Parts: sequence; structure tokens; C-alpha cells
Amino acid sequence: MPKKKVKKVVNKENIRHDGRKLSELRPIKLEVGILGNADGSAYIEQGKNKILAGVYGPKEVHPKHLALPDRSRLRCRYHMAPFSVQERKSPAPSRRDIELSKVIREAFEPSVFTEYYPKTSIDIFIEVLQADGGTRCASITAASLALADAGIPLRDLVSACAAGKVDGRIVLDLNDKEDKEGEADLPLAYMSNLNAITLLQMDGMLTSEEFEQAINLALEGCNQIYQLQKEALKAKYVEVKETMNEGADEQ
Repeated sequence: MPKKKVKKVVNKENIRHDGRKLSELRPIKLEVGILGNADGSAYIEQGKNKILAGVYGPKEVHPKHLALPDRSRLRCRYHMAPFSVQERKSPAPSRRDIELSKVIREAFEPSVFTEYYPKTSIDIFIEVLQADGGTRCASITAASLALADAGIPLRDLVSACAAGKVDGRIVLDLNDKEDKEGEADLPLAYMSNLNAITLLQMDGMLTSEEFEQAINLALEGCNQIYQLQKEALKAKYVEVKETMNEGADEQ
């Protein structure tokens, strides 16, 4: 039998299967303050990813023995909804959900001024409504906005983006197909204003030159997302100001 021709994810002109260039982000939509019952919230669409983040706190810790005497306890719950992937996912937390909850929490520890709120907890809830690769990075981007929306003091917003290797090329912001068929994936979280990396992971194999190229590309992606985060925060407060002005005019 003749060999089946394998379709490349990246073509000879360095255009990816979804039409993007190697260094191009997926389309991103960010909204802040969309949950009335949370202290802070944000929503992100990045490609086909749809993710909601809610923040509660600082508040009293339950159970009380978990309280830290010198700072707030930062907690995170990352969860993928059963309908977020093509094959129904169990609603119970998976090992991956537990691992990513820990990873995301650790990405925020350098950013949040937890020492301002001893003996309290700050809880981050992330719900992946639709997944298309890179959900940990998109979740960090949304959760950082939710923390800011909750009024929690931050050293800087945390932006996150992945780079990786697909068909021998270093590409930015891998989607699900690229993640599964690629040779490497490198998620990175970054505080742009402080020039500080808060998360760096890698799955796969890269040469030292490819690793450096992937890091630099991921940092460029984070810087672009950082600007979008700031615009999303400003948009919310411009809307609040306009609403208040309209109310004053009516009076």
C-alpha cells in the first residue's frame, strides 16, 4: 500500500494551518467585571478557548487552621467543564486539573502583595468552557485581570503565552492541533513592567538555540497580551465613569 501523505501543520511559506504566521497570536478578546457575585472577574477568548475567571477575597480562611500568620493564603482551582472538549470530560477534578491549579497559583505568588492581608485567603476560580490548546496560559491572563478587578494590590499584571516547535519551526501561541502534533511546547508567564518570569515549563525537546528563540518569542507574545490586558481594565472603568456621569445628569 502507498504511504499516506502526512499533511504539514506549517507549510513551505511558513504559514500555519489556521492561516497565522509563525510569530502571530490567535485573536484575543478580554472582558473584565462580568460576574456580579464575585469580588473580581474576567473572561478571555483566545482562538477557540473560552475561559472564565472569578476571584473572592481577601476573606477569612476556612478551616481556620489553614490561615498564615504573616500573609494571605493564595488558592487556585482550575477546572475544565465536561463540555469543554470534544469527548465528554469527567466533571471530577483530574490529575491535570490539580497540577495546573498548583502551577497557576505559583505563577501569581510573585505578583500578589499577600503580606498586606495576613490570616486571610484569596481564592481564584478558573472554569474552562471551551478548550483549544494553551488553556493554562489563557487562564493566567484572565485570572490576573480578575485579581486586579477585585482590587487586590499587584506588583504587576501577569501575562502568559506559549511558544513551541511545530514541523521544525518555532511558533507562537500553539493551538490544540499544534500542541498535539508539535515537537515541543513552552508555556511562560511574565510580569512585563518588572521584566520578571513567574512561570516557565517545557514539554518536548529543543536545542539550546531553539530554546532561546522560543523564550524570546513567548516574551514578545506576553508583551502584546499585557497591552491588551491594560486596555481591557481601562475599558471597564471608562464604562463605569460614563454610567456614573449619566446618573448624575439624570439627577
